[in-house]
Amino acid sequence: MKIDLSGKTALVTGSTAGIGHAIAKGLAAAGANVVVNGRSQAKVDAAVAAIGKLAAGGKIIGVAADVSTADGCDALVTAYPDVDILINNAGIFEPKGFFDIPDEDWVRFFDVNVMSGIRLSRAYMPAMLSRNWGRIVFIASESAIMIPKEMIHYGMTKTAQLSVSRGLAEMTRGTAVTVNAVMPGPTMSEGVQTFVADLAKQNGQSEADAAANFVKQHRPGSLIQRFASVEEVANMVVYVSSKEASATNGAALRVEGGLIQTIA
Repeated sequence: MKIDLSGKTALVTGSTAGIGHAIAKGLAAAGANVVVNGRSQAKVDAAVAAIGKLAAGGKIIGVAADVSTADGCDALVTAYPDVDILINNAGIFEPKGFFDIPDEDWVRFFDVNVMSGIRLSRAYMPAMLSRNWGRIVFIASESAIMIPKEMIHYGMTKTAQLSVSRGLAEMTRGTAVTVNAVMPGPTMSEGVQTFVADLAKQNGQSEADAAANFVKQHRPGSLIQRFASVEEVANMVVYVSSKEASATNGAALRVEGGLIQTIA
């Protein structure tokens, strides 16, 4: 299968690093025009330069905007008012005990992880429906189903993303627009690398041992028994963004290494 996204414009929020950056690279390699987004202009510029080296004919452009706010989403939409593919990837996580999570953290997590995707989908989806083609993908997590006790506020936002994704998919009935969610499991992004490095220091371990022990202790149901790479997650997203995935709609697609112990 050859995925060709030539002529399509894709916006990937939170794409200066981690899973979002890998997704932007994958879309660019498939020929799409890619809008890179992050909060820092310097990081956006660096990401545009890096992704541009892999572009297969498409343009790589960047917009610095904080999509956790209504003003930031408005600025992004104003800069690029029409896209064919929207990847709602921007997100944050933080291990914290439930009794230590203040109200402002619940609101902050919801604004970043959920409202950013809601606002941008509300802005871009009508044009997709009007021209009868489009892709919206929410980057959720296996934590949407297996709520982590150490990050209940994070799990809550990921469950909300599945609800929003499925609800929007119901609005596409009979069209060539699709809305799906992708659920990565533990993935070795930059943020997770920092988390693992901190664990290694705390426990006097190598980073490789700390990563392996984390999976064994906290995600023992994993079938692959390791962290996924950001590229492995990006591959699924690029596929579901393509015309080849036209019959996949309203789905919560797993890239979690068999962690969720169900067959459906």
